[in-house]
Amino acid sequence: MPPHALKRSTLLALCACVLVAQSMVAAINLLIPQLSSSSLHPSRTGILWTVDAYVIVFAGLLVPAGALGDRYGRKGALLAGLALFAAGAATSALATGPAFLIAGRGLSGAGAALITPATLSVLMHLSAPERRARSMGAWTLSIGLGGAAGNLGGGLAGQFLTWRALFAVMVPLAAALAVAVAVTVPRTERSARSNPDPLGTLLLTAGLVAVLFGIIEGPPYGWTSARILGAFAAGALLIAAFALHALRSAAPLFDPRVFGSARLRAASLGTATGFFGLFALFFVNSQYLQGVKGFGAAVTGVAIMPLVFGMAAAQKLATRWAGRPRAVIGAGLTLIGLGLLGASTADAGTPYAVFVCWLLVISAGAGLSMPALTLGVVTSLPAHQAGLGSGLGTTARETGAALGVAVTGTVLSSHPDLLHGMGPALRTVGLVVLAATALVVAEYGPLARPGRVPHHEADGTAAR
Repeated sequence: MPPHALKRSTLLALCACVLVAQSMVAAINLLIPQLSSSSLHPSRTGILWTVDAYVIVFAGLLVPAGALGDRYGRKGALLAGLALFAAGAATSALATGPAFLIAGRGLSGAGAALITPATLSVLMHLSAPERRARSMGAWTLSIGLGGAAGNLGGGLAGQFLTWRALFAVMVPLAAALAVAVAVTVPRTERSARSNPDPLGTLLLTAGLVAVLFGIIEGPPYGWTSARILGAFAAGALLIAAFALHALRSAAPLFDPRVFGSARLRAASLGTATGFFGLFALFFVNSQYLQGVKGFGAAVTGVAIMPLVFGMAAAQKLATRWAGRPRAVIGAGLTLIGLGLLGASTADAGTPYAVFVCWLLVISAGAGLSMPALTLGVVTSLPAHQAGLGSGLGTTARETGAALGVAVTGTVLSSHPDLLHGMGPALRTVGLVVLAATALVVAEYGPLARPGRVPHHEADGTAAR
């Protein structure tokens, strides 16, 4: 395979895969009312796990899934991920009880964990250096499109079809994507230096799952409850155990000293910050449009679509200014924070056109900053660990998203209703985004020079 051989058909197939995987994060939210009254009779906890199982498994497996793709083949990992995604969707569509529905969501999340890092890793290997910013822009735009498509699809299914139909349509869609991948995506060179590290994988995955469980379930159970404090404590201990194991192992999943790279730390924090703000907005957006403005589920899905336009327009500017990543990232994250502060002023009397203006500001900020942040994470690691880098970046993305929903839900729960709680919630998140942006801009710097890499990084497992 010649280097730098990214064809348009390959790019479209890879972006379609990540779009579909991301869409199932958001789609389920608009189906909660229908699921609650369905023949499955799920409990409140069952509904929460139906929503959360996908995200917890998805985020928890991203890092080892990326490393597996680097080691055993990225195209194979992508095809395996699509197969798992389809199997999970079929299980959910045919579920006879809440447990089967939750299991199907978890299985699809495992598929998404294989799909997402593999797509970005293939893009990195096939894109010429001067075109990587454009490829990253298309990939990150697909993530935004996935969120919008999920909202639209969930809204249409909730109003005109059934929740089973939404899951059922994912099966032939995943099959079609698998055919497209098989035909258009070439195999990339495997990395013999990437290691599965079963014990490290188990420790890190269990630690991430425990932390994510604590974040997601914190609002309903209470942040000081024994269940949540225990989850955070277990997560911290497991991640610490992983770090100790990795530092002593001859072939770790990855060397935790990669976080000695200021760029990797800043890009990871920036990614988490952007999605912290975006998912706080997503959490209240559909509730505001339906519960306060009186929109139907399908109309709500359409009303969210301006988010896509802002991302697409800003993504072109991000590509043009790719040589100034620090300024682009700072400007983009600042727009997200300011847009959230603007959206916090919305009430029952706010015209939809005014509210959309704030959506466009927020989406423009995401479109501007996310390609540079994604590239910053991936290029902070050696080329043979592109899948691992993608896994780390997407883990930051999903963790930030979970935190955004959790913080917003906590603030809302302290107010009598959405109308009174939405403003304080979005203001809180907006201020956090602006404060974190200052840290990201201060920390974000150039890649370390190859000649100045510490001795422990010489094996290729640490940042350049």
